[in-house]
Amino acid sequence: MSQTPAPPSGGRGGAQPPAPPPAHAGGAAAATEPTPPAAETAPAPGSAPAPRNPAKKVALLVLVLLVVLTGWYVLTDRHAPYTSRGTVSTYVTQITPRVGGQVEQVFVHDNQAVARGTPLFALDPRPFELAVHQAEAALAQATQGIDASSAGLAASQAEVVRARAHLDNTRTATARTLALAGQQLVSRADADNARASLRTAQAQLEAAQAGLRSAELQLGSGGIDNPQIRSARLQLEQAQLNLLYATVEAPRDGRVTNLQLAVGQYAAPGSPALTFVDTGGAWVTADLRENQLGNIAPGDRVGILFDAVPGTIFQGQVHSIAGAIDPGRASAGGLLQNAPETRWFEPARRFPVRVELDPEQEWPSQVHAGAKVSVVVYTSGTDNPVAWIARGLHRAQSIASYLY
Repeated sequence: MSQTPAPPSGGRGGAQPPAPPPAHAGGAAAATEPTPPAAETAPAPGSAPAPRNPAKKVALLVLVLLVVLTGWYVLTDRHAPYTSRGTVSTYVTQITPRVGGQVEQVFVHDNQAVARGTPLFALDPRPFELAVHQAEAALAQATQGIDASSAGLAASQAEVVRARAHLDNTRTATARTLALAGQQLVSRADADNARASLRTAQAQLEAAQAGLRSAELQLGSGGIDNPQIRSARLQLEQAQLNLLYATVEAPRDGRVTNLQLAVGQYAAPGSPALTFVDTGGAWVTADLRENQLGNIAPGDRVGILFDAVPGTIFQGQVHSIAGAIDPGRASAGGLLQNAPETRWFEPARRFPVRVELDPEQEWPSQVHAGAKVSVVVYTSGTDNPVAWIARGLHRAQSIASYLY
């Protein structure tokens, strides 16, 4: 009878444990691996999902916004350049008397609107009247030995002086009116009236000179060539002109400003006595960056917003672009100095662009020289999407200007 061999002992040096049973088809071995509990693999019923980080969406939104703004910035600089650094400019004149004397009367007050030819102030006329009387006496003395009427000669000479002074004033006014007409700031009828006034003044001077020649001929050939009479006549003419210049008049329609002239003050020839602002030839000076000037040309349409007239967009056009500016470089010893760099980024330089209102639009009365202006230049016309958006933004700014 055979005996079954005993299993090997688990002691030291014993046999290895039996090999695992072979895997059967269908993954019998995998079925023996432990399976995690269902509570560890599936979320509990009713629990909220883990929150997502919104930083990515915010960053993407900011990036898209920056791209859109950069694109709009580039498009507007080429097709609708805008600037809020505009000012109202006009002709400003320092009124100075041609003769010196003590101020006897001031006819205007500060910031008063005046018309051309309105008296502004007058000097004491007595010294000038005495000079006229002295010149007349000298002329009468020079003509005592000549069979002629010195009174008629003096009257003819005075008429020539008045006609010449009137012609000088008319010529100056006509030149300015024609210059404004060339810029279409005044009507053609005003230009024609100015030319007619100039021709009338010239005819009056010629008539006065003819009367003077007639008075001279009455003196005879000896009287005309008499050097004493010539000298006396010139002195009389100068004295009469000085008497006319003792009253200073407004050269154009405008406004008196910064008036500090008082009665009793001495006004010297060539020294400014008051400031006169010409209200008939104002324009807008807009400072634009250099990279905004690429497509700007004279005649481009412009939208103009005055801070003094909120809610209203005025229409105008580009007149011209400044040909040069002062870079502000100093010189020493005849050489240009190297400007030190004190900024991380060099600021863009701006060039003045002259903008004028359309001739059919009247200049607003509440806008004065130096007023702030915002302008949009439509370099590609007004019938395109960029111009439409720029016009809408400009209109919104005009409404917001009621607040600031």
